[in-house]
Amino acid sequence: MVKYNSERQLTIEELKTSFQTSLLADNRWVKLSKVVPWDKFASAYMSMMTVDFGRPGISPRIVLGALIIKHLEKLDDRGVIAAIQENPYMQFFIGLKEFTTQPVFDPSLFVDISKRAGNKVFDSLNVELIKSVSKKDDKKLNRKGKDKNNTPPKK
Repeated sequence: MVKYNSERQLTIEELKTSFQTSLLADNRWVKLSKVVPWDKFASAYMSMMTVDFGRPGISPRIVLGALIIKHLEKLDDRGVIAAIQENPYMQFFIGLKEFTTQPVFDPSLFVDISKRAGNKVFDSLNVELIKSVSKKDDKKLNRKGKDKNNTPPKK
């Protein structure tokens, strides 16, 4: 049996959300935010910037977080900005203090970043990220009494 009561589509304002509750600490973006070497990434990113002229820059955490999301989710420039706009966990990951429906920056900034950074810098940042995540996994496995190959220690 199918019940259908509505005679019209709800407006977006009528949709109830659970945004009054806290985000889940075991979400993958929350976990990843704890292992990314943000300061190291920010330092490499800021070394490419000019301090003396131009408009104020966007926070390195936002830009680098967006780049990480872009590559992990395999999104295009516009897609990553839209995904961040829609996802409170991604907004937490990039360091925002509260949820916003506004884009964090114009997607065209990715073109400028890739021109300025080049493959060498971005590759080095990727290597650092992989190292950070691997170290955390190694520590977690060692606490459980298993080695890197997921085998228990010999007795």
